[in-house]
Amino acid sequence: MSGHISTTAPRARKKKLDPAANPTKLKKIGQVTTRKLNANPYVQHVDVEGAQVYVYQNFLPAADCQLLVQRIDAEAVPSTLYEGTKQENFRTSYSCHLNSYDGDIARIETRIADVLGIDNRFSETMQGQRYHIGQEFKPHHDFFHVGEGYWQQERSQGGQRSWTAMIFLNQVPDGGQTEFPQLGIGVEPKQGMMLMWNNMRPDGTPNMKTLHAGTPVRLGTKYIITKWFRQNNWLKLATAD
Repeated sequence: MSGHISTTAPRARKKKLDPAANPTKLKKIGQVTTRKLNANPYVQHVDVEGAQVYVYQNFLPAADCQLLVQRIDAEAVPSTLYEGTKQENFRTSYSCHLNSYDGDIARIETRIADVLGIDNRFSETMQGQRYHIGQEFKPHHDFFHVGEGYWQQERSQGGQRSWTAMIFLNQVPDGGQTEFPQLGIGVEPKQGMMLMWNNMRPDGTPNMKTLHAGTPVRLGTKYIITKWFRQNNWLKLATAD
């Protein structure tokens, strides 16, 4: 047995990159979408430090808003959370996945994707959400935390989320803001307005400052749709792209 003691520090192990959450790809998506949004005269950049946030006033006409409200009322069931992340009273709304094969839904989805400059195949189907008085969605991130158990399923269904697009379908008399506590802003529901943000930092890594919440509705009912975009084609194995 040798009595030699090495004075050389051990080499740090390089963290293995998950190809389904690739900062290089996510950075490129962020750059393409940023250019697209900045070039659109109808889109406003929200001046906050630490995240990319945009709004498009009057994006969706009242008739389409009403159509989506009716679909949500017909299909909504109690909202759920990923297995392993459930907390009592954390998300108390109702929600549904809208049928992307329906002509009206497909038309609206295509228009959203065009504004962001991301191929619609890279997005999840729109989710409709309804909040009655007292209902809320407590602070959370839209991006996936790759250490959670649900990631093994999501990584093969398009991988990491990049951008979020949220459309408010009606006015809410009181409450129901979308708040970003770490950015110091709250967005009041306004019919037809689309709110968009990049869940990644400019370098393509998850942006913790995109923490946001749907605050409790105090009067009326809140209706929104949310559309999440992914790094890869949704439902396509990330390793095959």
